[in-house]
Amino acid sequence: MTASRPRLLLLLGLAALLCSSPLAAQQPTAVIAARAGLVAWSDPLEALGTLHADESVTLSATVTDTIRELNFRDGDSVEANQLLVRLADDEAQADLRAAQALRDERRNAVNRLAQLQNRNLAPRADVEDARARLRQAEAEIQALEARLADYRIRAPFDGVVGFRNVSVGALVSPGTELVTLDKLDIMKLDFTLPELALGELSPGLPLTATSAAYPDATFDGEVATIGARVDPVSRSVTVRAELDNPDHRLRPGMLMRVVVKRAPREALVIPESALIPQGERQFVLVLDETDQYRVERRQLMIGARREGEVEVLDGLEADELVVAHGTERVRDGQPTRLLGVLDDDTSVPELLRRGRDAAEDNG
Repeated sequence: MTASRPRLLLLLGLAALLCSSPLAAQQPTAVIAARAGLVAWSDPLEALGTLHADESVTLSATVTDTIRELNFRDGDSVEANQLLVRLADDEAQADLRAAQALRDERRNAVNRLAQLQNRNLAPRADVEDARARLRQAEAEIQALEARLADYRIRAPFDGVVGFRNVSVGALVSPGTELVTLDKLDIMKLDFTLPELALGELSPGLPLTATSAAYPDATFDGEVATIGARVDPVSRSVTVRAELDNPDHRLRPGMLMRVVVKRAPREALVIPESALIPQGERQFVLVLDETDQYRVERRQLMIGARREGEVEVLDGLEADELVVAHGTERVRDGQPTRLLGVLDDDTSVPELLRRGRDAAEDNG
């Protein structure tokens, strides 16, 4: 025990001597840097919303009769004015033919009376009465044609039909639901936000939405309408956004997680790992690229934060290098050895591996 104590003191002294030797001082500390850059930035507002089709309708019968034709299948994409369902209209067609025959008869009567009146062989009053009866017959034909249109159910807009729950030969009556039709190219997304956010909301604000059904997909959209009323109970306002849906992946009724990009702007951004907090103040270590990547400790004024990043309001210029990893091992004024600069194509483990490989090659 007594003999080992002098040996321990000798080893500690040797280590201190090596650390203070010129050789050790010449070995700069390895760091990983990041470059301050201008990027699109916003203050997010998060909410949950429900999807609705841009246009949605349930087509139903307006007359009582049997189904003669069904011209669609489940999930078909149809065009506006396409015939979907035709009901049996034999009786209505017969009524129309009878009305047309009556019109022709009264038209001939008008022509005959007009010729006689021109020769002063028929009073003008008879001609006027005949013309009135002709107009009555023509009005009856228009009414029958409008009634015949009720026997043909057409798509009011382009869209996708739902399940077919009726069959040819089935008797339907007014109000019987025949098929649903949804326009899915654009989806409406309704969600609520606190009334405190009203001053920062406006139509056209960009947003992103995600769904558990597509965990790797992000759907872009923008605020279309802001509700005219605030709920007095929840103190929230309803907001409606529009999302493009060209591949029809989104469906009405889906739950979406919404992030509204409030106050969009271009901001100077650095990694959050570069910050050195000291009380209420924030510092970074800036690298001088012209002088052996020498460290300069600098105070910053920061703004908003998001995952892994922070907005810089003052104290730093675009394209300056800051120490992102290794801040605890370097001091103000010291030169450093740069292992690499973080970007979208590199990571910390990769830069550390490169530095280790380079050290082994040099050793």
